[in-house]
Amino acid sequence: MNSESQRSANASLAYAILRLSFGANIFLHGVSRLLGGRAAFLAYLNHYFEHTPLIPHGMLPVFGIVQPWVETILGALLVLGLATRFALIAGALVMTVLVIGTNLSQDWTVAGLQLIYCFLYYYLLAHLDQNSFALDRLGRRGGTN
Repeated sequence: MNSESQRSANASLAYAILRLSFGANIFLHGVSRLLGGRAAFLAYLNHYFEHTPLIPHGMLPVFGIVQPWVETILGALLVLGLATRFALIAGALVMTVLVIGTNLSQDWTVAGLQLIYCFLYYYLLAHLDQNSFALDRLGRRGGTN
């Protein structure tokens, strides 16, 4: 194997490990919230946003129901490398909503940490051509997209 193909193979392997690790992180965010129960997550949201007047508190129950499922599904897709582009775009848009909410609550520490997630979504999407070890690739080998 020449050095160029070795570099390409290493980049694809590194991408797969990062996608798998990041997907597991997102997946387990959702699963832990589902296992903890809707009431517990809603109580957390109500407490977190109790002094945030720009967030309509009537939206929190809907968010509390939807968010754990979104995280679970998007994380599973990333772990599998299935519909990876969709999962990365959707996840990045979810992060945008979370960053806005966190900044409105003036939690600057969490807002800073969320930017790491934003960067990971960016990186994985910008380097999607390295997504070789993924279920997405099975469809392309068979001639479909």
